Order: sequence, then structure tokens, then C-alpha cells
Amino acid sequence: ISKQRNFSLLNRCNIIGSGIFVSPKGVLENSSSVGLALIVWTLTGVITAISALCYAELGVTIPKSGGDYSYVKDIFGGLAGFLRLWIAVLVIYPTNQAVIALTFANYALQPLFPSCFPPERALGLLAAVCLLLLTWINCFSVRWATRVQDVFTTGKLLALFLIIIMGIVQICQGNFYWLEPEHAFHPLQPYDVGRIALAFLQGSFAYAGWNFLNYVTEELIDPYRNLPRAIFISVPLVTFVYVFANIAYITAMSPQELIASNAVAVTFGEKLLGVMSWIMPISVALSTFGGVNGSLFTSSRLFFAGAREGHLPRLLAMIHVNRCTPIPALLFTCLSTLLMLCTSDIYTLINYVGFINYLFYGVTVAGQIVLRIKEPDIHRPIKVSLAWPVIFLIFWAFLLIFSLYSEPVVCCIGLAIMLSGVPVYLFGIYWENKPENFNSFVAKLTHLGQKLFMVVYPTEGSEDGNEDKDEAG
Repeated sequence: ISKQRNFSLLNRCNIIGSGIFVSPKGVLENSSSVGLALIVWTLTGVITAISALCYAELGVTIPKSGGDYSYVKDIFGGLAGFLRLWIAVLVIYPTNQAVIALTFANYALQPLFPSCFPPERALGLLAAVCLLLLTWINCFSVRWATRVQDVFTTGKLLALFLIIIMGIVQICQGNFYWLEPEHAFHPLQPYDVGRIALAFLQGSFAYAGWNFLNYVTEELIDPYRNLPRAIFISVPLVTFVYVFANIAYITAMSPQELIASNAVAVTFGEKLLGVMSWIMPISVALSTFGGVNGSLFTSSRLFFAGAREGHLPRLLAMIHVNRCTPIPALLFTCLSTLLMLCTSDIYTLINYVGFINYLFYGVTVAGQIVLRIKEPDIHRPIKVSLAWPVIFLIFWAFLLIFSLYSEPVVCCIGLAIMLSGVPVYLFGIYWENKPENFNSFVAKLTHLGQKLFMVVYPTEGSEDGNEDKDEAG
């Protein structure tokens, strides 16, 4: 029960993502007007709700932990599932964590550089320190990791509460020039369909976390009832919060000021809070610190699901014999995220991960239609209208085509990394009769890793009397 409670907590913390403190600049810059930016935020919330409903049907039809990796693998076969896992392990989780860590560094350092942007090296160094510290905490104790999440969530909620309340006060005082229709849709630059697609990618980063519950479907209490309930409550609430936060931003600063700021909430606080403006960067820094922690905590579930299916080395799914923490998976994620920190361009990273994420969201939702055709009589405790996946796939096609047109290099790099998984799959998984020497070498490496990190596969080490084991199950 405590394990289920922990994941429920982490899902609530992560669906209201730290991206709301970084994505507004990218959404407004690519939308070209305030009015269109607000429409993008609203439509992204609607699309998120539609995709979450499709995932809910898949989650109870294929009740396996691992989320879309498990669904793609079961519907389209091992190669498609492996590519989803490959891109998640190499790109999606590391990039998400790098963006949030860089956002933390931006907000933590911005008060020290009030008249200019913080140096790139300082940003990268502080982001790396944040990542290393949280990796150590997650390796040391499950209990510590969940307590960090409890404490640092308050920063996120405090910052958003302050922003929305001050925005309402600003509107009541008549400060809504950029919200009036004749000004809201005044283009800051010519409208471009490709850039609008990038605006949706930027906005979708803030909504990341809506599918986290699908990663732990096997561990949910009564998923047939609680999974749709979580969607119907959380997604509209998050959409409301995000839209009103952006409305609040624009009541205190012009679109040009918002685009020029690398720490939007800090600029907002300086405009309205006066001597108390220090509250905003501290609150957002706390929020993003907790965001990195939550991503590290949940990523291990995907590693376990992949290793259980034979798509990842067993070592990556092993846990410490006493602390019950997935040390190899955490260290692997940490190292790959540190590589992503080689660039401090947050918005390029967001486009990078957004394109790949939406690519597989579309594949997964298409799998829902394929499953309806292939197995029409399978038991579906939740069954949504096929109109919803069709609407999502139309939007998905628009987004990918025009994103590829606007950012061909970024999108093609993502596709190349995904396709690099094909030879890895053929060699590591499809080729079953490998030479005995190779299998012996892999076994020795696994045993060396077990001795080095003191880890075992979860089913092999079940002892009682350890408080972290009680929490981790």
C-alpha cells in the first residue's frame, strides 16, 4: 500500500510539471501572438486529455507496468517495443531531466545576475551538481527520495498560487492590455505554421507526466476506476492552472519582456513583488529540484519493465540488497543526463524530446485502433469512442510534419538515434543463439556489477525487516 501511495504522490507532483516555468517563453515566441499562445496552451490541454483517455483504455486492456513501451511491444511486436524503450532510455528521460535541471540552475542563479543571463558554464555546473546530489539520494534511500518529493512540491504549488493570485489582482486593477482581442492577436512576427507546431511541442513539455500512472498500472488499486478518475480530475485542473498562469504572466510584462527572459517567473516577481521578489526564484528552484527527483524516481519502473521482457540487461533492473534502490538504473540515467547537459539551450532540448515523444504517442494511439481490429472481443473495462484516437492522430500528423519542416536537423537527429536501436535489437535480442563465449562474458559483467553495487534481481532477494524494502515493495 505504501508503494502505491508513493507513486500516487509522485504522479500528482509531476503532472503539474516544472515546465510551466520554462515553456511560456518558447510557446509565445513560436506562436507569434499572446492570443494564439493561450489557444496553444488550451488545445494542448485538450489533446493531452484525449491521449490520456486512449492510454486509459490501453492501460486496463493490457494491464502491465511500463506504459506505452508495453503496449507497443504487445501490439506491434518486439522491435517496435524495443525502439520505444531505446529512445526513452537514451533520449526522453535524460533530456527531460537535463531540461528541468537547467531550469533549476537558471532560477537559482538569476538573482545573482539581475542585468544579464547567467554564464553557460555556471548553469551546466549547477545543473550537474543538482543531478548528482539527487541521484545519490535516490541510490541511498527510497524513503529519502519520497520525502524530498513531499518537501519540494510545496515550492511548485506556492509559486503557481502566487502567480495566479497576482494575475487576478492585476486584471481587477485593469492591467489587461495584452489580453484585449485587438492587442492579443497582434503578431509579434509573421505567423508560420511550422513555428506554431513547435509552439505545441514547447507546450506539451509542460504537460509531461500525464501518462506516469500507466507506468505502474499493475500497482494501482482498482485501476478500472482510479485511472479514468485521475485523468478527469488532473488534466482539466492542470490546463486551468497553466492557462491562468500564462494570463498572469502577460498582465505584468509585455510579450517582448517575456520572450527576453530566461526565467519568466523571476521577471514576473520582480515586476510585482518588490522587496519580496526573492520568493519567486526560491519557490521555482525548489519546484524544479523536486521535478528532477521525481523523474529519477519513476524512470526505474521503465528499466524494470524492459529488463523483465529481456529488452535490457538484467543489471539495470536490479536493486540494492539492503536499501532496495535501483542503483544501476539510476547511475545509467545520471550519466546519460550529464551528457545532455553539454548543451545549455533548453528550448532546443525541448523540441528534441517533444518530437520523439509525440512520435511514439502517435504509434501507441494507432495501436489502440489496431487492437480494436485484431482483437475486437478482448475484455475492455474502459472503452472510448474511436473518434478520440482519430482526432489525436490527425493532430499528431500535423505536429510531426510541420515540426520536421521547421527543425529538420533536430528531428532527424532524434530519428537517427531511434533507428540506431535496430541493429542493437537484431544483435542483442533477435539473435538468440549467440556464441557461448559471448554469453559467458555478459554473465561475468553482470556478476561484476552485482558485486560492485551490491544488487540483485528483485525476485531473488526478498527479506523482511528493512524500512526501505517495506516502502519499495
